[in-house]
Amino acid sequence: MGIPYSYSFRNLWTRRLTTILTASGMALVVFVFSATLMLAEGLQKTLVDTGSYDNVVVIRKSSTSEVQSAVDRQQASILESQPEVAIGENGRPFFARELVVLINLPKRRSSKPSNVVIRGISAASLLLRPQVRLVEGRMPRPGSAEVVSGKNIAERFQGGGIGETVRFGMRNWTVVGVFDAGNTGFSSEIWGDVDQLMQAFRRQAYSSVLFRLRDSSEFEGFRKRVENDPRLTVEAKREKIYYQEQSEMMAKFLRILGVTLTIVFSLGAVIGAMITMYAAVAQRTTEIGTLRALGFQKKSILGAFVLEALFLGLVGGCLGLFFASFLQLITISTMNWQTFAELAFSFTLTVGIAWKSLAFSLIMGFAGGVLPAFRAARMSIVEALRAG
Repeated sequence: MGIPYSYSFRNLWTRRLTTILTASGMALVVFVFSATLMLAEGLQKTLVDTGSYDNVVVIRKSSTSEVQSAVDRQQASILESQPEVAIGENGRPFFARELVVLINLPKRRSSKPSNVVIRGISAASLLLRPQVRLVEGRMPRPGSAEVVSGKNIAERFQGGGIGETVRFGMRNWTVVGVFDAGNTGFSSEIWGDVDQLMQAFRRQAYSSVLFRLRDSSEFEGFRKRVENDPRLTVEAKREKIYYQEQSEMMAKFLRILGVTLTIVFSLGAVIGAMITMYAAVAQRTTEIGTLRALGFQKKSILGAFVLEALFLGLVGGCLGLFFASFLQLITISTMNWQTFAELAFSFTLTVGIAWKSLAFSLIMGFAGGVLPAFRAARMSIVEALRAG
């Protein structure tokens, strides 16, 4: 004969204060656990969504990012003539030569300087990135000292707003537009004409070239051919894979940090749950003896106490996850360790993070309740009634 589930729930409700305090401790741990996973997921999603699977980024061999890369004009021309490059209706290839440089700009609130990506773009750059849309002003005119700012730059950095002037490369540049690239890394960049920027920074080579594949299945053939071409010293990657690699180091660090903090906090939460359940056993000695006298088996009592602990964990998990979900409203910025530039991104909650957080809370509840449950189940009828 099993003990009804309602018995366990009523006991928790009877001890409302201790139930709330214990569940709150577990909620705090789940909040920290969820927040770190959401932080890593948000960073990775921002960078991965920056790329397109049908676009190919070509950079210098052994370069970990565009900042370290150099592709000279002759190599860029050879790459543009490859048969895998898609051609538009106007007969022009979907091929862009780009320059990536880091500069220092002061932030609006603190005036502290931080690294910002300046990207020199070609006419095809916008065609290759349909997620980028102009929300204010206009695009810079070719051959002019004009730039457009990503939404995050316009909001966070001095001189980044429309009509303002930003100085770099020993020249003043007028911001004539603001673009929104959604939750991608492009929103944390400043764009201008690639030829003008190369002159300003005294660069003789592009940082990378970007193009769209005529047929997505042709990528491997293209990659092997250009990487073995003696005229070229480049490597090719799908744009999505390239940006995914850019996020791996930081995302891994955040996950390790999160797991470490969670383990430390979870020990306290488990001990708290264990104390609560041991106190429940001590207070209900007579009740346990009565249940045994009525014919309930040890395993039924064990199951009832374990169920209480699991429910405590579940309540804590739901509370922690509920409050963590509000973090999605916050946008934060950090340095991308691959490019050493500031990157703004948001916390991202996924179904995977939700079930991992709830599973973790149940594990904490079980770990905190299993020993007290065994103690309750091992009580003999005579000892339990005598103690009462």
